[in-house]
Amino acid sequence: MLGRPFWDLHFPGLAAAACAALAAQFLADHYGAPAMLMAILIGMALHFLGEETRAAPGIDLASRALLRLGVALLGLRISAELVLGLGWPALALILGAVAATIGFGLALARGLGQPGRFGLLTGGAVAICGASAAMAIAAILPAGRREDAERDLAFTVVGVTVLSTLAMILYPVLVQRLGLDARAAGLFLGATIHDVAQVVGAGFSLDQVTGELSTLVKLIRVCALAPVVVLAALVLRRAAEAAPAGPRPPLVPGFVLAFLGLAALNSAGLVPAVVSDAAAGISRWALLTAIAAVGMKTSLPRLMQVGRPALVLLGAETLFLALLVLGGVMLL
Repeated sequence: MLGRPFWDLHFPGLAAAACAALAAQFLADHYGAPAMLMAILIGMALHFLGEETRAAPGIDLASRALLRLGVALLGLRISAELVLGLGWPALALILGAVAATIGFGLALARGLGQPGRFGLLTGGAVAICGASAAMAIAAILPAGRREDAERDLAFTVVGVTVLSTLAMILYPVLVQRLGLDARAAGLFLGATIHDVAQVVGAGFSLDQVTGELSTLVKLIRVCALAPVVVLAALVLRRAAEAAPAGPRPPLVPGFVLAFLGLAALNSAGLVPAVVSDAAAGISRWALLTAIAAVGMKTSLPRLMQVGRPALVLLGAETLFLALLVLGGVMLL
């Protein structure tokens, strides 16, 4: 059990991160602002707490442990029936677009003089599920230069959330101009918009059928999170073995195993709906609190150091995914 010394050490920082998450959710509920974006911006405004001796341990714990908990619980939203229900051609398009976008991000990052890990971070966030994917991928990256890693994560979360919000507004207009039917529109919106909330907003702004289909497609993209993280962890482990000076990452991160195990339980029908719904709420709050904590550990001047190439990379990945999926939808 967690004793009193643990809570004495971590409670101030955990409470600060939780309060920032509550404020972000309030803004989202009352003004329609993206909760993840609000959480990290509020956290960055409270950056001084990340450097304060009493709050720092709890903020650090929130940015790591709650992040992994939130990602693991996403597994309860996934089932084999959900994945196979869309049909193989559409499934191949969705997963192929995920792989191609990550590959494009890695290649373009090198071309722009950015580290490969940054291309993986941004490409995975754009290709899979926005801020949640960025946090999951960041959790397996080498701990080396922690301040740079946290800066890159904060930039990626802010960037994909802003782009996802723009896509929520612009993409429904695009599919209407192109005359796409409900199935094609749902496939396009679900396969291209970064965050789940924005997919729901865009899909249901058109009609019920498009909203339900786009949400289904988005959750199938979330399914790609575990295999992508596993493959990335294996590659990073091999790189660590080639350079034995640093610690080796785990073969498969524990939170990924938990994600896969919970998805398997859900696929077998062993998870009651009330438990799944409760887990979804816990996951959301854990991720929201974790990203607020990441914001508290991020200095705005350091965030601005990412430079123009990073902005170009994130925008190009988003455009690449949209064009690739649109072409596939037209063919289907």
